Amino acid sequence: MKTVQIKDLAAHAGQEATIRGWLYGRRSGGGVSFLQVRDGSGICQCVVEAAATDAFTAASELPQESSLAVTGLVRKDDRAAGGYEMSVSDLRIMHRAAEYPITRKAHGIDFLMSHRHLWLRSKRPTAIMRIRHTVIKACRDFFDGRGFTLIDTPIIVAGAGEDSQTLFPVEYFDSKAVLTQTGQLYLESACMALGKVYCFGPTFRAEKSKTRRHLAEFWMIEPEVAFAELEDVMALAEDMICYVVESVLAKHQDDLKVLGRDVEALKKVVKPFVRMTYAEVAANLRSEKTKKWLEDEMARDKSKLQGLIDDLGKLEKQAEAVKKAAQKEKILIQIHELKENIEDLENDLRNRPAHIQLAQSFEFGQDLGGSDETIISRQYDRPVFVTDYPKVAKAFYMKESATDSRLVRNMDLLAPEGYGEIIGGSQREEDLEKLVARMKEKGLNPEDYSWYLDVRRYGSVPHGGFGLGIERAMSWICGLKHVRETIPFPRTMGRLYP
Repeated sequence: MKTVQIKDLAAHAGQEATIRGWLYGRRSGGGVSFLQVRDGSGICQCVVEAAATDAFTAASELPQESSLAVTGLVRKDDRAAGGYEMSVSDLRIMHRAAEYPITRKAHGIDFLMSHRHLWLRSKRPTAIMRIRHTVIKACRDFFDGRGFTLIDTPIIVAGAGEDSQTLFPVEYFDSKAVLTQTGQLYLESACMALGKVYCFGPTFRAEKSKTRRHLAEFWMIEPEVAFAELEDVMALAEDMICYVVESVLAKHQDDLKVLGRDVEALKKVVKPFVRMTYAEVAANLRSEKTKKWLEDEMARDKSKLQGLIDDLGKLEKQAEAVKKAAQKEKILIQIHELKENIEDLENDLRNRPAHIQLAQSFEFGQDLGGSDETIISRQYDRPVFVTDYPKVAKAFYMKESATDSRLVRNMDLLAPEGYGEIIGGSQREEDLEKLVARMKEKGLNPEDYSWYLDVRRYGSVPHGGFGLGIERAMSWICGLKHVRETIPFPRTMGRLYP
């Protein structure tokens, strides 16, 4: 009997086939067992009738996540997941699982993260991982299709590429080394050889931060282009984001539905993106109009919070009245989710007055904080470019503005709906003397970067690039609360296991 994947069952309607997978769930009634079997490509309902005595007996007490091979007639059923189900004629148990620790009852996020190796099997994580695959493939296809060459930059490096305060030191024989923060400096060298290059790999930041946007280990895709100025870099980023979002929308409607993502919001991600200068953003944050909008929003959210609290009270009364265990468990899961939403909104409202005050007191020279980015990006339905930041707030390699020596030619791209920065980029400083001066201003020793300065000594040209954080982009595209869900095994300040 031919073994097929669940996603391909439509091609075998009316025929017998075999699927191999894991038992995702089971219910019984009226002499029939309904097995939910998953194989990584989808979930199939397998109907086992009492007449199939051996199969029915095997299925009746099979633990969740047991592995099995199921043979039967494939038939169309619009009510079933995927539109097809299987009438079972044979069932072979490959491994009878131990009692599975993740059950239908509600589990807290710490429990789920400690069991991440098992939680990955659930619908939500698998939907996110499928989307992650498409996001990464779309990025690579985008650059490959535009004549870029992939360059594998080192992970163990000698010095800082960004902030020297957020480095992970490592032992490297008899030398001091750190884990890379970016592949950019090496890409600048490579683009002088190949013109258009990109790298894709893990990067590391030792930031002692517990915000929803931070990971200690994350993945970045970084292009670098010779003979490019800031406007060219922005156009490239704009085209790439549109391509990635279009790819996700084309392939993952079902996965986005599992996540509860508003796909209409993603459909608004079209060119041109909003463009604002740092000075315009600063004025926006300090404006009375923005202050009133934030205060009105806070009042609406307080009303929303009260509504959620009222709903919680009603659900708790329902749970007390219900007698059937399965129905009670379903309500308890709803209660758990509602409590999490209430806690999130309470924390948000608790911090909101401080965020408003920070916005009102925003001063020239500050970098944009997470709350500032949230305020700006919630005002638009598509991504926002913020350009021309103060030199004091940015990295040493960014090109000085020709019209205002206080500024650099850089950009951040803020994702809409309050998600904030997903891309940082700039035109690079190609002038050797200016670059050395900037290094000294930042407390860096130019001798440690002699190889990097050679790029300016031998055939220097205008060039630029950017870095897209895959996990932050994923968080926005999937509509997630926390970046930790976007990577298979997250590394945060408090988590190194599993």
